[in-house]
Amino acid sequence: MHILLAEDDVTTASSVQEGLALHGITATHAADGLLALDWVQKETFDVLIIDRMMPKLDGLALISELRRAEIKTPILILSALGEVDDRVLGLRAGADDYLVKPFALDELIARLEVLVRRNQASDQSLLTCGPLRLDMLKREARRDDVVLDLMPREFSMLAYLLENAGQVVTRAMLLENIFQLQFDPQTNVIDVHMSRLRAKVDKDFSAALIKTVRGVGYKIDGQ
Repeated sequence: MHILLAEDDVTTASSVQEGLALHGITATHAADGLLALDWVQKETFDVLIIDRMMPKLDGLALISELRRAEIKTPILILSALGEVDDRVLGLRAGADDYLVKPFALDELIARLEVLVRRNQASDQSLLTCGPLRLDMLKREARRDDVVLDLMPREFSMLAYLLENAGQVVTRAMLLENIFQLQFDPQTNVIDVHMSRLRAKVDKDFSAALIKTVRGVGYKIDGQ
């Protein structure tokens, strides 16, 4: 696990870094809000630990800026400000969790692990390929900023293609996995549904994402 620790108190930051290192967690330290923002913009972290009170850019402003930039990395606020109103402000700014100082290192680590697991589960609900984005929880498909109006079978076919992005998916695979049918060389059910799907995914856009692999099936890629 690699986290960012945005904390202006050097003693606290050093203690947290040392404690996390004993559990195999690497923590990059940023001593102020602007430095933290710079780190997040150039490197990927599993979780961001952000103090409320920091120089140059305070914690809430930093979180708001990150969320406006659509940076979805889980955020844990670590702060001495522990009143209910303080917690509410932090969570409404875009934080995912809030831990009050002083704290137990074991609790901090447990909360980090929960945030990572939750984020991984969330990632599995999103399928993407180039400009195409499929939200499995919302049952919503988008290409760029355009919502695609897909029928249930079309959505399932597109999801299956995205799960196997870059690889050839045969007609037999689609029949068995989407329609629960055994392969029948006489049926055109896949061709009919694929034609409708491609009309919605590719027709009004400059580049086709769904490609025909002649004599075999289809594949999707973002090139």
